[in-house]
Amino acid sequence: VQLVESGGGSVQAGGSLRLSCAVSGDTYISYYLAWFRQAPGKERGVVAIIATGSGSTYYADSMKGRFTISQDNANNTVYLQMNSLTPEDTAMYYCAAGPPGTGGTWYAMPNEYKYWGQGTQVTVS
Repeated sequence: VQLVESGGGSVQAGGSLRLSCAVSGDTYISYYLAWFRQAPGKERGVVAIIATGSGSTYYADSMKGRFTISQDNANNTVYLQMNSLTPEDTAMYYCAAGPPGTGGTWYAMPNEYKYWGQGTQVTVS
């Protein structure tokens, strides 16, 4: 499985960005695709998760109402729409493909995800 992120960049506080994660290779019919982020000196933490088969979603508390995870099955791409960005959102953002599932159990720890993209930097000033 290969994951390629894009869409990061620099934006002013209050602005928006949309990140993309292009997925290729052999995947489960339904699996968890997550966005994580890691700021300098901080641990990698979950941002949002989507169960690709059901479309069910999970958000970290601080992202609810601001971020939206979605998928385009025809293009094997998962998106992260980020609105009302603040400097605290500055981080490297990674997409990761994890275990099979439809949303009954949410996997929010980085070590539960086997495949990772290279990351895309988001800087909010």
